[in-house]
Order: sequence, then C-alpha cells, then structure tokens
Amino acid sequence: MRTSRAGLVALAAAVVAASVPATASAADDPLAPYTSQPVTWGSCAFKTADGAKPSQCAQITVPRDWADPAAGVDLKVSISRAAATGEREGALLVNPGGPGGQGTSLAGILAGLEPSVGQTYDLIGMDPRGTGQEGSPDKGFQCNVPTGRLPQTPLDARDRSAQSIALHQQTPRAIAEACQSDALAPYITTWQTTHDMDLIRSLLGDEKLNYLGYSYGTWLGAKYASMFPDHVGKIVLDSSVNFQGRLQADFEAFPVIDQRQTDDVYLPWLSRQFPDQLGRTPAQVRQKVERIRDYYRTNGISPDNFDHFFVGNGSALQWLLGALLLKLGADALDGTASPAPAALADRLDAQSRTTFGVPAAELTVAKVVAGLPAPDYSQVPGTRFSVACGDQPTRSASWYKRLSDRQGPVDPIYGWAYGITEPCGYWSEAPQHELPNLPAQVRANVLVVQGEFDPQTGYEQAKSGARSAGVPLVSVDDSPFHGQYALSGNPCVDGLVNVFLTKNSRPGATTCPGVPLVGEHQVYPVAGPVGGASHSLAVAPAPDRLSALRESTQDKVSRLNEQR
Repeated sequence: MRTSRAGLVALAAAVVAASVPATASAADDPLAPYTSQPVTWGSCAFKTADGAKPSQCAQITVPRDWADPAAGVDLKVSISRAAATGEREGALLVNPGGPGGQGTSLAGILAGLEPSVGQTYDLIGMDPRGTGQEGSPDKGFQCNVPTGRLPQTPLDARDRSAQSIALHQQTPRAIAEACQSDALAPYITTWQTTHDMDLIRSLLGDEKLNYLGYSYGTWLGAKYASMFPDHVGKIVLDSSVNFQGRLQADFEAFPVIDQRQTDDVYLPWLSRQFPDQLGRTPAQVRQKVERIRDYYRTNGISPDNFDHFFVGNGSALQWLLGALLLKLGADALDGTASPAPAALADRLDAQSRTTFGVPAAELTVAKVVAGLPAPDYSQVPGTRFSVACGDQPTRSASWYKRLSDRQGPVDPIYGWAYGITEPCGYWSEAPQHELPNLPAQVRANVLVVQGEFDPQTGYEQAKSGARSAGVPLVSVDDSPFHGQYALSGNPCVDGLVNVFLTKNSRPGATTCPGVPLVGEHQVYPVAGPVGGASHSLAVAPAPDRLSALRESTQDKVSRLNEQR
C-alpha cells in the first residue's frame, strides 16, 4: 500500500487520538484497543548495570500496520521506565541507534549517568518493533540466510577480480532476499515505529514526548517530530545523520569518515602510545599495519575481517581492542614481547580478559583467531536492513559497485568492501510511506550534538541536517567517538544538554572542547571540519564510579552502527 502525503497527514491525525469520543464504540474505532490498553509494569528481563538506576518494564500491543490497524495482526513492543526521582515534568524516550538497537536498558543507564535529568523525567526505553526483548532469548525479526548461498572462502575486497567481486556480492544479495521473504519486513520501518512512539506517549498520559536519540536514533527522533509535531517536547539528536536527507547516505559515507578518523586521529594516537612497536609517525604506523594485516592473513584472519576491526572504530574500548591486536601482531612480526605502555597496560589487560578470556600476557595469535571468528551471516537482524533499505528508495547494486571503485583507492579500510557488500543494493521493495522533514513549528525544540571525527555519522552530515532544519549544532572539537552526551565524560556537552532538558534553555551553535584520548592527559588538536576555536581541556576528567558504565554504554551505541 502506498500512502499519499495528504493521506499521511490524515492518518497521523487519526493514529494519535488519545481517546475515543463518547459516542463512538470500540467497534467504530480500530485504534481503541491500542489507545485504551493498560500498561502493566513489572520486572525487566535485562540485568541492571552497575551505576544504572533500576527500571520497570512492560509490553504494549501495537498494530502490525498503522495504516490498517483493523487488519487484526498485532506486534508486541517492550518498554521500560526509570521513574523520575523528583517532581516529574514528563517522559524522555531514549534510543541507542542501529537501526535495530534494543533500548530498554538505556533508560536506567542514562538516569544513573545524568541524575539531574533522572530527577526531572521518567526515562523511557524501548525495544523498537522487530528487535525482540532485551535480556531475553527473543531477538526479534531475524533473516535466515541459506548457508549455501554464502561464500565459503576468506575474502579480500582489495582483490578486484571478477570472481572476488562476485563472491563479495553473494552475501548482500542473499541477505536482502532472505529479509524480504519474511512477511514482517514491510512493517519494520521508521514510519511504523514513530507511530509506536506516539502510542507510548498516549499511554503514559503525556501531551508531549521528549526524546534523546543517538546515531540512527537521530533519524528516528527527527521523523517522529516531523510526523507528530503537535506532540513534540524537547528533542536531542546526538551523533547525527542528516535527518533532512537520505538515511542511506550515512552508510554510504562510512568509508570516508572512517578513513579520516583513522588517518587523522587513531594512527597519530597509536604512534604516541606504541612508538617502538608500531612506529613513531602515522606514516610508519600505516606501513606497519599493512605488514600486520598480511601476517594475520597467513594465520587465519582474512583481510576483510582484519579491516573490519577498524570499521566504525567509535569508542575507547574499540580503540583498545584494535591496539591490542596490532601490538600482538607487531610483536609476532618482530620476534619480541614488548611491554605495553604504562598508561594503557591495565586497560589492555582488561580488554584481553573481556574479549579473549586470558590476560594480555597470555594472549596469542591462535587465541585471537579462536576468539574472533569470522562473522556469521546465516542469521542476521532483519530490523537493520528493513529500516535502512525500506525507509526510502535505494540505489542499485551496480551503483554501489561503482561507489566501491571510487572509494577503495582513497579510503581503503572500508572503501573497497562497502559498496560490494551493501544489501540495500538488492532491495526490491519500494517504500510504502513518505517521511517528511522537520516543520518550522518544532525547530525551537531541537538540539543536535556531533563529534568532529565521529567515524560512524559524519560531522558534515550532522551539520547539513542542522543547517537545513534551522536548529543549533553543538560541535565537539577533536572528538573521534560516537555518542557524546552522557557517554564521553565531556562536561561542556553534558552541561549544555542538561540545561536544555531541565531548565528549558537551549544553547545556540556552540563548539565544545574535546577531552583527552584514552591513556593521555592532554588534547592533541587536529585540523578538521569544525570551524572556529575551542579551548581544549588541560587535563582529562578524573575517573569516577560511573566511568566504566559510561564507556561500556558508548561502546554499545557504537557497535550498534559499526557495520560489522
């Protein structure tokens, strides 16, 4: 079913009706069973993280198709609530991104990390339609891909032979066809999810819904505000796509922004931290990384899988994992067992124990190969592709192949692989609904936050979206990570957003200084797209009892959108 723009407006007006007129019966109003359902709060399936506030959880019933709620086919959506500790001023719905990220645990986490916001709002988490229930065996919409259709040999996207390209394209084609063969796929879209969000608002008894979204969550939040402008409270869009443009453009830019972060920030950091093992300049590190890549290839990790360790490298924990693998490879190549830098030794050891189950001193290449198996594409989360490929018209597989040819020579980490592994190139279903852009009436409610060297949502995209919508952008100078507010330990960002949410005072366009990178005590400025100047912090924020929660949550947000 394809809905006209005028039809969308009429449908949206019907869907958000919070009550049925006294003269109408449930039989007259197909929305009545949904808008009048009780919300029964109880225990949550997930474990509350250390430092997070306790939450209650519930499941609500939503129509599979908001364009035809009388069809009689329903879905369940899990929600959570970390109740306001002070005088409640409303609900703040939070989303970690994806598409496809489960978000019920995020409500209590953010309430713990930002107590002033947790005092003011009920923080509401949601496992969006198609994602199942966080903490339970229910993983939601999964696409079952026949293993016989997947390549069975190690791959290297730098190999541009016809055979290599054909093998790479087998996986995205099989994924797209498997996902589209499921009858649920057409109903797992942003358009449908925004209606679920407005039902949540109605069931909570609120006239307005406040919102905080990271990554893809910025697209979801902006589209909710566009679909339901009369019900929008404050909206914070953190690590943002261009919500006024094409969602898929964010993924298409991945190779470019990932390479920029690697070349301009990660390699210089590696040269400062590991000069003896990897090189004293970024150029020397780059050369050593190429040798390490080849070494791992001969020891059981394909070139594509090696490269993917550094795709979407958007959190401190991912940086540490990458450094651990590079140091191990360098030591093996050089026949040494060099000590880790003192500033990182404990962190690298913890990362080795978490990822591989052994101390860093006992980590071997064989244990890395065993602990980091090749990705399993036999069953993939369908929500990721149904949303990314189904929200708007897609490009063709031949277009993506040409993109790979252009990006590969310039952005080799992911440029060679992305265009020949994108399932959207094989998506045949046209979008069923139109997603409007932000109307002028909600602009005063929206704030965008963006790191300068974010490798997953490019600074230029966030800037374009903010400029097109006429809303302010808080830029974070020199920041290479994905997820800023509450997750990066940046007092400037946290302060500005908290004042907006709790004091109703929105900042204008502002540049916040970055914070020192892991293992360092000063910021090393890097020329980049952020204009103007900020005064970088002289020292890193002191670790506190919430540092681990902050880091692990940022890592989760990053991994939801890392394309691995």
